Amino acid sequence: MKKFLFVALCSSMMANAQEVLTPERMMDFKRLSGGTVSPDGKYFLYSQTTVNVAENKGNADLYVIDLATKTTKQLTATLFSEFEAQWAGKNTIYFLSTESGNVDIWKMNADGSNKSKVSDIKGIDGFKISSDEQTVITLQSVQIRKTINEEYPDLPKANARVENDLLYRHWSSWDDYKVDHLFYYSVANGKISGEGTDLLKGEAYNAALPPFGGLGSVTFTPDNQAVVYSTKKMAGKAFATSTNSELYRVELKTGATSCITCDGNFQGYDNHPAFSSKGDLAWLSMERNGFEADKNDILVKTATGGIKNLTHKTDITVADYAWHPDGSKILFLAPTKGTEQLFEVILASGEIRQLTTGQHDYISLSPFGNFIYAGRQSMVSPVEYFAVEVIKGKKGAVTTTATQLTNANTELLSKLAKPTVQEKWVKTSDGKDMLVWMVLPPNFDANKKYPTLLYCQGGPQSQVSQFFSYRWNLMLMASQGYVVVAPNRRGLPGFGQEWNDAISKDWGGQPITDYLSAIDAATELPYVDKNRLGAVGASYGGYSVYMLAGVHQKRFKTFVAHCGLFNLESWYGMTEELFFAHWDVGGPYWDPSNKEMYAKNSPHRYVQNWDTPIMVIHGGIDFRVPEAEGMQAYQAAQLKGIKSRFLHFPTEGHWVLSPQNGLVWHREFFKWLAEDLKP
Repeated sequence: MKKFLFVALCSSMMANAQEVLTPERMMDFKRLSGGTVSPDGKYFLYSQTTVNVAENKGNADLYVIDLATKTTKQLTATLFSEFEAQWAGKNTIYFLSTESGNVDIWKMNADGSNKSKVSDIKGIDGFKISSDEQTVITLQSVQIRKTINEEYPDLPKANARVENDLLYRHWSSWDDYKVDHLFYYSVANGKISGEGTDLLKGEAYNAALPPFGGLGSVTFTPDNQAVVYSTKKMAGKAFATSTNSELYRVELKTGATSCITCDGNFQGYDNHPAFSSKGDLAWLSMERNGFEADKNDILVKTATGGIKNLTHKTDITVADYAWHPDGSKILFLAPTKGTEQLFEVILASGEIRQLTTGQHDYISLSPFGNFIYAGRQSMVSPVEYFAVEVIKGKKGAVTTTATQLTNANTELLSKLAKPTVQEKWVKTSDGKDMLVWMVLPPNFDANKKYPTLLYCQGGPQSQVSQFFSYRWNLMLMASQGYVVVAPNRRGLPGFGQEWNDAISKDWGGQPITDYLSAIDAATELPYVDKNRLGAVGASYGGYSVYMLAGVHQKRFKTFVAHCGLFNLESWYGMTEELFFAHWDVGGPYWDPSNKEMYAKNSPHRYVQNWDTPIMVIHGGIDFRVPEAEGMQAYQAAQLKGIKSRFLHFPTEGHWVLSPQNGLVWHREFFKWLAEDLKP
């Protein structure tokens, strides 16, 4: 009996000795990305980034796994990040690096040997190497307009802009009077030779969708004689009000360009083209122009010329995809019921099968043989890579097994006491079933009462899945002693297109009521302290916090809103991608048909009801939701005499990306919550 008590006591002490995740500790996580299998299926290549808080930056190195021996080798260990790594030829690795002082293309063998610089080109923004290693496509800037100093050379110190169209700023950057074009280079003796050929010469358009589109939407044809790329050949107001991107094919030797999707049948986003080994071209396509969160389908144009939609009959939206090397099927990722899973579609039959389940998200995929090499994460674990084996059984049955390949964060996680993530289903006010993730603190005690946070998701059409964020980290929130309530409210993918579409033009209606249903259901749980509730969120989540502040009827004790929309009229007058405002909010506030929508859905119309402490956070170069939105909300709270705080990051955009600013964000965030929710 004494021995049993001693063992139990020691076990309890060991459990209590575990750390809990803190903002500072989270910076120690290694951040994995990329992840592709070699052409012969023998190696797996990925990138691993470590953060140096003192230097306020991260550094990315390349790693490769020998899939036969399951051994991992670090290929680079420089003071310079290596990025955009890709395979070509017989397991040759090409990548970008600033090691020479310039962004250059480098190459090396799969074991890291024979590393050499391939290019000597100024201003590479991205690249793609052909499979035969004979051709390189680069993304490079081309100036299309004069600056004010070039317009008036006698005024070299003038600092001004003259605009005649829209989209003069985008997300977090001002228009620099340049566009990104594709350039074609030949490779000889392992080096880029000759002058590059501008494949969009004379065009005032980008060859990749700005600001985030790179060469992921550019693919070589199987014979490497042409490339297919996706973009919107529009500028200014036309670009700002449309999502109608097209696929273009350009012949490398002649520059002859043809449009694959310009016949009027493809009105929404068409992007991410990729050829199969059999010459079939696939891409992702949305049907409705102006709706950036429309159902994303996989389309295939066969080598014989016919086009078919492989996923239109299934009520799922595709996040990403990859051809199987044999060209017989496509593997893809799709959100489903609060997770993101692996699927396959057989080209010949059109049959779609879900391959994986579980309380996690798969976020990348690279297939070879019977395996899919995929990144996986959950709310309590950052990304690691897995080998998912697809096992075919009798009568077409399919099962999968997942084997973890990387353990970049296993040791650190073993030292941390993890929260518990529970799946709960809550009835909404209109009788629908809504998935709510409940994240319980480490060492949870059901007999205690905990302060509780309602997490409001952004997007707005962005699933509350098993994500692991370095800003809105639910594991971190729970580790500070909070129960976290994270609802998949109306307007999210993964629950059918009707559920996804329901938020448009009803931002302040049913989705906000869904949030209240979730928190009211949570307060019925014995461990939730209904007298210590907070609501937090960013973007549409920040909007939700502002809206809840006016309608919550004293449910909450405190609020935190980051980059939220406060006054929909002023936001419409300052945001840049207007197709979003037109689809989701309804269009201009001066249109008489929109008067009721703006009155009902703008949080500033409910400020007379504000009576609860609120913290406002905003970035100074956030052009999607300009900083004036946060300033208006903070000023309203101050003038009403409400306890309030404003955290402003002059050099951050819609996201806080600097490591040290990130730590300031977390410290101020948790300090504010503790003031109102903890004794």
